Amino acid sequence: MARILALDYGKVRTGIAVTDELQLIASGLTTVETKELLSFIGDYLKNEKVERFVVGLPKQMDNTPSESEALIQPFLKKLTAAFPKIPIERQDERFTSKMAVQSMVQSGMKKKKRQDKALVDEISATLILQAYLNRF
Repeated sequence: MARILALDYGKVRTGIAVTDELQLIASGLTTVETKELLSFIGDYLKNEKVERFVVGLPKQMDNTPSESEALIQPFLKKLTAAFPKIPIERQDERFTSKMAVQSMVQSGMKKKKRQDKALVDEISATLILQAYLNRF
């Protein structure tokens, strides 16, 4: 089997999470500057097999797309063009940032570390991926 790569896409930086090869466990991989994202994914794919991408789907409480979806749509076109053989699925990402910070608090992480937005993005990507895995 191949891995599943999840993205918590952001204007400035994107959190990335990945499954193990059996697709059982979601783990944070890293956070990269969004402008470097396609290059990072290309390099990652040289060493690892990825079966699909899961990209966070930001929604409002009334289930309508959030404003950041307008930023994600052009990226999805670029991702599809760059890696046409890898399907893209979407996963609701409501509350993932809040849940990420809450998990950092519960794990006893110091306040300074919890303010690291890159780490929050990576944990958010992990939560998106875990929610996706839980669907099946």
